[in-house]
Amino acid sequence: MKGGRIVPDLTLDLHGHTLDTAYDRIMAGLDQARAMDARVVLVIAGRERPVDPADRMERRGAIRAKLLDWLAASRHAGTIGAVRKAHIRHGGEGALYLILKRRG
Repeated sequence: MKGGRIVPDLTLDLHGHTLDTAYDRIMAGLDQARAMDARVVLVIAGRERPVDPADRMERRGAIRAKLLDWLAASRHAGTIGAVRKAHIRHGGEGALYLILKRRG
């Protein structure tokens, strides 16, 4: 992963989404990834930035700030083996690799 040689099985780009549509996209994308037995999902969500609650989570970085909480509380939490920062060629700090557990 550190060398950037990993090839994601599926890429989910959340740019341009609202919080609601981003959540729906990540959940549907993980359903799709599980159906195709994917092991590595690249999620492009942008860089995390501090979000003031007064902004109603609409400022840049809001999706990235929520992403880990969404994953931890989702029906997919048990299928995610690891979350890693993406290599610079896959988006660096603006993206994450989700390593999915093998089906057992």
